[in-house]
Amino acid sequence: MSIPENIAEVRERMAAAARRAGRSVDGIALMGVTKTHPPERVREAYTAGLRLFGENRVQEFTGKANAVADLRDAEWHMIGHLQTNKAAKAVELFGAVDSVDSVKLAEKLDAAARALDKNLPVLIEINVGGEAAKSGVAPDSLELEEMLLAAPRFEALEFRGLMSVPPFTDDPEGARPFFRKLRALRDAIAARRLAGVAMDVLSMGMSHDFEVAVEEGSTCVRLGTAIFGERAKA
Repeated sequence: MSIPENIAEVRERMAAAARRAGRSVDGIALMGVTKTHPPERVREAYTAGLRLFGENRVQEFTGKANAVADLRDAEWHMIGHLQTNKAAKAVELFGAVDSVDSVKLAEKLDAAARALDKNLPVLIEINVGGEAAKSGVAPDSLELEEMLLAAPRFEALEFRGLMSVPPFTDDPEGARPFFRKLRALRDAIAARRLAGVAMDVLSMGMSHDFEVAVEEGSTCVRLGTAIFGERAKA
């Protein structure tokens, strides 16, 4: 199917999942993940009404940004692991960083954003499955607690919520316990009413499991293959 048809089908499936959970789909954002996909395919999605996009690599988007710069109301988020030495460039390129996983990275992003007089929404990435190969902080880690308590001193950062990539399973139902765990963590943090920390965003769910994520409370699903088809080799 074409990209517009894919987007229409995804939105229908999101709405159905939201109904099953007694939720309104209006509160669930659809993000198109454009990793390895060329600007012309991004433009197709934009023409079909998509406005929220995620990129995994600073270097890749650096080469793509000029080609999509005219899509004025498009919103670009950094969703991949971000090295601290690329924080300043990420702040230049992106409107938000959804993969903050250390106090050190938060410090670098804050300094870069202040230098540009820019407010930067961020999400804390949680390694909800405890996988060694994945980035993110452990749900019960000291690093997470330090980040939450340090939030008020990051003048340019807006802590908006949590993001996670659960362990992959062939059956989408396998992700459900991890989505529930992330939602419970979000709720627990929100209940503390910490200064400088909002927990409005729960970014979870990708192409193979987004319906389960919607049922479990996701406010943003990040879809690449379901929108753009199989990606080229990186």
